[in-house]
Amino acid sequence: MTAEPVAVPHVVHVDLAGRTALVTGGGSGIGRACALRLAAAGASVLVVDRNVEAAKAVAAEAGGRAEGLDLADPVAVDTLDARVDIVVNNAGLQHVAPVPEFPTERFAYLHRVMVEAPFRIVRRALPHMYANRWGRVVNISSVHGLRASPYKAAYVSAKHALEGLSKVVALEGAAHGVTANCINPAYVRTPLVESQIADQAATHGIPETEVVETIMLARAAIKRLIEPAEVAELMAYLCSDAAAFITGTSIALDGGWTAS
Repeated sequence: MTAEPVAVPHVVHVDLAGRTALVTGGGSGIGRACALRLAAAGASVLVVDRNVEAAKAVAAEAGGRAEGLDLADPVAVDTLDARVDIVVNNAGLQHVAPVPEFPTERFAYLHRVMVEAPFRIVRRALPHMYANRWGRVVNISSVHGLRASPYKAAYVSAKHALEGLSKVVALEGAAHGVTANCINPAYVRTPLVESQIADQAATHGIPETEVVETIMLARAAIKRLIEPAEVAELMAYLCSDAAAFITGTSIALDGGWTAS
């Protein structure tokens, strides 16, 4: 396993000058990387995160705007400025527990954040995209949108639902110049994964180092964590004109996890 972060240069040429983008969970991790990559391509970025200070910090780096809100609150979600050309649904969280012990409210909360909020945001953004005959919806799903793991009932089912939503948007948006796709990373070097390592260690009663080596990377052929910038670079490609024919798909960025 590679212990140190891997440098990821910009290799995708994409000019998003004049475009507007909304990134959820943009205060850290994959969301931050996506916000900065979109800004580097010339887009005006709205960074949305429950941690308003983190959102403001990323927005300052990106030269964009920040909104601090809880995506589990549908009223708050419906106040977001959805007149955007690009939506990156990235916000997510995890809860690890066996199904008989899984708190029902926690299950519902994860679904509100990772399924209902993306639906509400895209639902309101599509008329603007349709009017402009151009739009990109990039849903940061997970390898768990394609495969299941024990103890993650809410996360796995939410990601599977996001996959279905993405495909419906792709079919409806195709005639209007709108694409919708999922990116399916395995474990990315983010604060969410760091917290999962601790949760898995507690659940299985093993050291955190063993969680990474024997659980997280067990099914991957490439034995390292993914860098947020690697996800962001694929996101940039999906926003490019060269990717105009890619829609309704799920692209595994998983080091070979789903190959076996």
